[in-house]
Amino acid sequence: MIRLAALLLTTLMITGCGTMNPREFEDSARQLDLFDYFNGHTRAWGLFEDRFSRVRRQFTVDIHGHVEGDTLVLNEYFTYADGELQERVWTIRRIDEHRYTGTAGDVIGEAQGEVRGNALHWTYQLSLKVGERNWTVNFDDWMFLQPDDVLLNRARVSKFGFDIGSVTLAFRKSAPDETATAAASQ
Repeated sequence: MIRLAALLLTTLMITGCGTMNPREFEDSARQLDLFDYFNGHTRAWGLFEDRFSRVRRQFTVDIHGHVEGDTLVLNEYFTYADGELQERVWTIRRIDEHRYTGTAGDVIGEAQGEVRGNALHWTYQLSLKVGERNWTVNFDDWMFLQPDDVLLNRARVSKFGFDIGSVTLAFRKSAPDETATAAASQ
């Protein structure tokens, strides 16, 4: 029993040491305005890697966002390499200058986010369909605004505190003429 407690304490200490804090990015030259970035059309390309670094799924996402006061609504349309289609609608509320909450149909409870400088840290639980079952998994998302309106996203996915994989995405904000073309195709 003592060995188990020592192992758990050691694991918590090791995993807690590498945690980033959004405040580390506060003085970035680039400043991410979440509502401005996702207002209009955005496209993303992504993949899911399992805990052994094997790519299991690849996908694209077309995102249509609109702002209503202190609320951002994102309509996400996923197209997976195997032909599967999926939709998700996020409703994101601005709490204050840095904090946000969000909900979606497959998100359990509320997502919590904090933006500082060019970084967004976003955490939430998701009901994920795996075969015939739904798993409750935890997402620990980090997004970083880069030059040319590129937003890089790396999310760690875990269950019961154990990593099961990661999601990597690259977002690109569409130019106004691309936004009109994308909206017409939906």
